[in-house]
Amino acid sequence: MDGFSFCISNSETKEPILFSKYNFSNSIKTPELLLEEIIKIFNSDKDLQQDFSSVFAIHQNNLATLVPNQLFDRNNLAPYLNYTVKTLKTDFITYDVLDTTSASNVYIPYVNINNYLFQNFGEFEYKHHSTVLIDKLLSYSKENSEQQFFVYVSQNELDIVICKEGKLIFYNSFSYSTKEDFIYYILFTAEQLEMDPDSFQLTFIGDIEKESDLYLITYAYVRNIHFMNTINNFFADSEDFTNHANFILIS
Repeated sequence: MDGFSFCISNSETKEPILFSKYNFSNSIKTPELLLEEIIKIFNSDKDLQQDFSSVFAIHQNNLATLVPNQLFDRNNLAPYLNYTVKTLKTDFITYDVLDTTSASNVYIPYVNINNYLFQNFGEFEYKHHSTVLIDKLLSYSKENSEQQFFVYVSQNELDIVICKEGKLIFYNSFSYSTKEDFIYYILFTAEQLEMDPDSFQLTFIGDIEKESDLYLITYAYVRNIHFMNTINNFFADSEDFTNHANFILIS
């Protein structure tokens, strides 16, 4: 609800060709207003007015929950969200099957955005952002024997993923409005998992830089912090974007 970004890649080599990002000055309040902003972007951005061999959309919101596959029933999705998400009878609920762990991700996508993309491009794939994030991080960490603490930062949300040797130990998404909220969720999660802030390594991904208040307050409590080192160096010479900030789309 706070922005829109896209990447155009070579369909054969999968190498990124172009990346663009639109940040909204205020978080959009409803999916209807979000669609209005998306339509404006599509109407004005020539790069989006091309023919593409395939389209993959990622919905980023906190309207999701992970369900172990042994407890999962694809014909009865609504109950999985009832304890964590305020749902309406008219909501369309779907799921992703994670590639790297025995779980499914139940979530509510922005159906009106999907309908608009279908009108523009025809058939396309879509997933929830946490599905892509978890799958990428589990693949990234499978050779590491240490427990890894990842924090993916968005404008008003943070996702925490903890894994070891490619196995998911913890995932959750939290809303924050202050830097104190932000560090609280990190320290609370560490405490619940008995991880010592003086010894574990925290890896930042997403919309955070070393000069930010979020980084500085985290460094006051957590000793070992670094930013994700991505394999892809598409943004190596960019003054506007960094590789760790756009890990979900380009890594």
